[in-house]
Amino acid sequence: MPSGGLSLMDLEPAYKVESIRTVEDIQHEFWPLNEIDPENAKFPCCLVWTPLPVVSWLAPFIGHVGICTEDGTAVGFSGSNFINVDDFAFGSVAKYLQLDRKQCCFPRNLAAHTCKHGYKHTEFGSAVTWDDAIQSSIRHFEHKSYNLFTCNSYSFLANCLNRLSYGGSMDWNMINVGALLLFKGHWVDNISILRSFSPFILVVCFGIFMVGLPFLVALLAFSLLLLAWFVFGTYCVKNLLDS
Repeated sequence: MPSGGLSLMDLEPAYKVESIRTVEDIQHEFWPLNEIDPENAKFPCCLVWTPLPVVSWLAPFIGHVGICTEDGTAVGFSGSNFINVDDFAFGSVAKYLQLDRKQCCFPRNLAAHTCKHGYKHTEFGSAVTWDDAIQSSIRHFEHKSYNLFTCNSYSFLANCLNRLSYGGSMDWNMINVGALLLFKGHWVDNISILRSFSPFILVVCFGIFMVGLPFLVALLAFSLLLLAWFVFGTYCVKNLLDS
């Protein structure tokens, strides 16, 4: 072999070192999660939900949502320029949904994308770990004004899921994030169900007692108008709602 050349035996150690490094990186990203522990408010890699005062009394399908880090700490956009960490602003978690990190895209470069979006994902802001996506969304939202109708906790969750390209999608918004939790979320316990719906039931009973059937019509109209606003803002007018 010419002087200065490399044999296959010389290249093998370098290959092994690179393989070990790659395995270590993967193990760092997907280190085993602790069990979900509602008593200590720990929900690793979960989306979480709790009812909102007044709003959930009238429309129980709407609440305050957050996303949890790999160690189970809840993070949520709770007010203008304010991100709650390890303090779920409006009460303990009532509903949760644990997500699979394997359905996320964690590219180290453009060629490493596992999702189909590539440039779009990179331009939006990709992440290398689950917690990295949450931190990026925190920096994005910590200077935003909170508005229940245009920029709220659902916007924050949608932003996180788009950074993760969760499920291979970058079309997460208030509507499909809300639907995901509504239809696939798990209640923490029976007390959480009671806490979430008892105010709504009391309001309905009191309204019927005081006003009668017109109250139910007005409440239904309110819920439909609210839902129509979010659908219109999300799918009909781009950039009207933040996500």
